[in-house]
Amino acid sequence: MRLFVFALLLPLASVVPAQQAMTSPFIISDIRVQGLQRVSAGSVFNLLPVNVGDRVDQATGQDIIRSLFRSGFFSDIRVGRDGNVLVIMLSERPAIDSIQIDGNKSIPTEALLEGLRDSGLAEGEIFRRATLERVDLELERQYVGQGRYGASIDSTVEELPRNRVAIRIDIEEGSVAKVRHLNIVGNTVYSDRELLDQFELKLPSPLFFWRSDDRYSREKLAGDLERLEAYYRDSGYVNFRIDSTQVSINPDKSEVYITINVEEGAKHTIGDVQVAGELSDVPVQALEPLLLVFPGQTFSQALITASEERLVAALGNAGYTFANATGVPQVNEDDQSVDVRFFIDAGQRAYVRRVSFRGNTVTRDEVLRREMRQFEGGWASTSQIDLSKLRLERLGYFRDVRVETPAVAGSDNQIDVQFSVREQPSGSISATLGFSQVSGLILGAQYEERNVLGSGNSLGLGVSWSRFQQSVNFNYFDPYFTVDGVSRGFNVFARRTNFDERNIARFSTDAYGAGMNFGYPISETQRVNFGLNVEYTDITEGRFPALEISEFLANEGGSFLNFSATAGWSASQLDRGLFPTRGSSQNLSLQASIPGSDLLFWRLRYEGQRFFPLGDGFSLRLHSKLGYGDGYGGTDSLPFFEHFFAGGFGSVRGYETNTLGPRATPSPNDPFIRRRVQPFGGNVLVTGGLELIIPMPFVEDQRQFRPVLFFDAGNVFNTNCPQVSQFCDGPKLDEIRYSVGMGVTWLTGLGPITVGIARALNSKEGDETEFFQFELGRTF
Repeated sequence: MRLFVFALLLPLASVVPAQQAMTSPFIISDIRVQGLQRVSAGSVFNLLPVNVGDRVDQATGQDIIRSLFRSGFFSDIRVGRDGNVLVIMLSERPAIDSIQIDGNKSIPTEALLEGLRDSGLAEGEIFRRATLERVDLELERQYVGQGRYGASIDSTVEELPRNRVAIRIDIEEGSVAKVRHLNIVGNTVYSDRELLDQFELKLPSPLFFWRSDDRYSREKLAGDLERLEAYYRDSGYVNFRIDSTQVSINPDKSEVYITINVEEGAKHTIGDVQVAGELSDVPVQALEPLLLVFPGQTFSQALITASEERLVAALGNAGYTFANATGVPQVNEDDQSVDVRFFIDAGQRAYVRRVSFRGNTVTRDEVLRREMRQFEGGWASTSQIDLSKLRLERLGYFRDVRVETPAVAGSDNQIDVQFSVREQPSGSISATLGFSQVSGLILGAQYEERNVLGSGNSLGLGVSWSRFQQSVNFNYFDPYFTVDGVSRGFNVFARRTNFDERNIARFSTDAYGAGMNFGYPISETQRVNFGLNVEYTDITEGRFPALEISEFLANEGGSFLNFSATAGWSASQLDRGLFPTRGSSQNLSLQASIPGSDLLFWRLRYEGQRFFPLGDGFSLRLHSKLGYGDGYGGTDSLPFFEHFFAGGFGSVRGYETNTLGPRATPSPNDPFIRRRVQPFGGNVLVTGGLELIIPMPFVEDQRQFRPVLFFDAGNVFNTNCPQVSQFCDGPKLDEIRYSVGMGVTWLTGLGPITVGIARALNSKEGDETEFFQFELGRTF
């Protein structure tokens, strides 16, 4: 192209006389440049192949013209002499003042401007018409690649004063051509339908008219051809090939006809499998169990690729970060088998020179560094680097965590490990004015911080008031009380609760207490916890209290000072702290009051969940909550104010909060006895369900939203029903309640906001159901 431009412009340039023709050679006494506007004289002198004192002739003049033309700055160049002064007269190319693009929809303007800039067309740059024409052709090719065969590009150049131009590019994108016919020729093993099921491109269907997978694009077709080849090669057809692909279009460029000619070949099986190459100190016997291909197995390129990845991962864990593994198939046509030899180049063992962090403007380096399982000075382990990244993600302080392992310049066996994080809000200071469907008006002031001053410690201080509860609380938690990962936390609280406002039988409690707990890591994903708590509880009977409450208070009194010990085990393999999509978590806890307490009881509780990624942003979550409690010593049963409850968010949605299970027996003197019978709870909790997590439409950052479709089941039972109870049952399968619905949680700066709609499937007389539910501060 450069030679072509030069050939066009060369006739415009000539060696002409300034004061006299350059008819004979001369020695340059000075150089004079005329016609410059934006280009500096220094730039021109740097381009010249001659200097003052050089001898110049006609051939040298032509060399000067060629050198200046190659710069691309000038549209016309003339060379002459004025005595012994070399005179160069130049006409500069115009500069681009502005670029305007109209009509583009499928390709963003920013992307188009970036492409123009890479091609040399940008505001302030030198304008070259040949470059603009080349860009027009490239834009048309891009639109044709999208299936927009009717696209047209019209570029106009407007000349402006002071040797400037304005470029306007008008784009007519046209509509995307649709696949009208898609045919595969030469297939005998698999039917057309089975093969076309592997394609992203689809034929138009009247049942799925809203889908766009029948819109043709060159990239889609190329991907489909790769999937077709992989489908055959993974099924043993190692010699499969695509002979040709014809794409034709109708006259009005609205429909595309595709024909693919294939040659299947014969089906092959795996013959001999070997591992060879430079293994360093890694024994072959340690690598052979990682292979997924075996003699007699149907040949599969996918299994060879997976075996390569497993070999590279194993070598990477042993410090050979730059290892390569390549599976080379050798076809034996005589017996239709394929011998596979894995060639391995372990290279040198790599060591970590430095572990560094970027983007943590609030969180201290030491908080991130204590989560590292890859240490400086040790050999680089892929698994330890990945585990370190996962532990940073589980902290919940960062929206995104990335890791790079660049080689150290000048060294062939060292790398640096660089973590890049994007922090997200980890706390708030707020005065609260809110509304909850259950608690009504909520007033409060609260400080919550999960990463106090970047230390990784959490702190909470709050005062709240609602119809259900008035409370003051303070808590502090240090996840690394010791360098070995032993955690310590403590809390102090004062709380007054009116359970009648929470859909529970009429009584209220005044409670004051404090507690301290310690946690000990027993593995990368498991911890055990121990704690001691002291709590004073004063119970006040409501007006017309339930018979069960009156009986309990008559036997045990109304004020209790209890000391309790807690022990727990937790395990988490979730991929991140908020809105996980894969992994599992479990929590088992035991709380028991210790001798010397006014009441002796114990409660055992289990919570578990597991996520199964389904692809394309979908995941399946299974979850369950189980609980059991009882009294011991001089206490006959679990105190009623320690009962389990079910219904509402976090339980069986579709039913009002805490309304499932045994109900209190109203007092005969209660004038409202014909209204509802209030829940009383029980000592057995069984709930669970499944959720289909779906991607949020039209939202780029999926980590802020969690839409779900759910199915819930569960109830509360009592194995120690008081004699006065009339609405109390032990565990029965036909008393399990079910519900279905959908909802979404939005993670905001004020905390998570959850809304949902649900339908109870098998409610019975006396059950209280809700169709719409709303909660602030809770996730599904």
